[in-house]
This record gives sequence, C-alpha cells and structure tokens, in this order.
Amino acid sequence: MPALRWIVLGVGILLALMGVIWIGQGTGVFPYPKESFMIDQRPWVLRGAMLAVVGFVVVLLSRIVGRK
Repeated sequence: MPALRWIVLGVGILLALMGVIWIGQGTGVFPYPKESFMIDQRPWVLRGAMLAVVGFVVVLLSRIVGRK
C-alpha cells in the first residue's frame, strides 16, 4: 500500500500547484502564456483557491491512505 500513498500525495501536490498557478494567472501575476484566456480574469482566482484547498486536503489524506 505504500505506492498508493505516494500516488495520492503526488496528485495532491499537483492539484495544489495547479491551483496556485491559476491564482497567479487570474491576478495577472503569472501572465504565461500571453495568449491565455485566464490572464487578469478574476473568476480564476476563486477557482484556483478552491483547487489549491482541495489539493492540500488530498495531501493531508495521503497521510491516512496506506496505513496499516
């Protein structure tokens, strides 16, 4: 079961990282790529925050998954 724990941890980290990137793009702090429809669009800040929270929850749950 340790492999499942690492997979869940990796998914949680990726979700949290994606949420932080969405926040950066929505606020205009991270304007990459320049043609992105997400740049300076406030709804992406909220969506990114929600995704980051989900990612952090999944990371916390990874501590439970795989325990004996």
